[in-house]
Amino acid sequence: MNVLLQFASTFAQTLFLGLTLINFVSGGPRLLSLLTSISLGAAALTAFGFWPSSPHGLEFAAYLLGGPFGILTSIAIHPLMVRALGRRKPSTH
Repeated sequence: MNVLLQFASTFAQTLFLGLTLINFVSGGPRLLSLLTSISLGAAALTAFGFWPSSPHGLEFAAYLLGGPFGILTSIAIHPLMVRALGRRKPSTH
């Protein structure tokens, strides 16, 4: 169970880091940037809460594999999140 939790928390860290960076680079919605930044911090805290005192090979693998899957997922879902939250057009007034 620890291995799955380690993978999931690292996946979440990288997912939210990717989304935060995409928002920053693309000038994305501020609300989305705020939410992904908070989620990134929560995922980081969670990841180290599940780290055992003497990790074994599977836990290392889970930690390392969570990252690539997380970043690829962030790239894939970012357009969906922007559509769902909507990119606000600046006021012309």
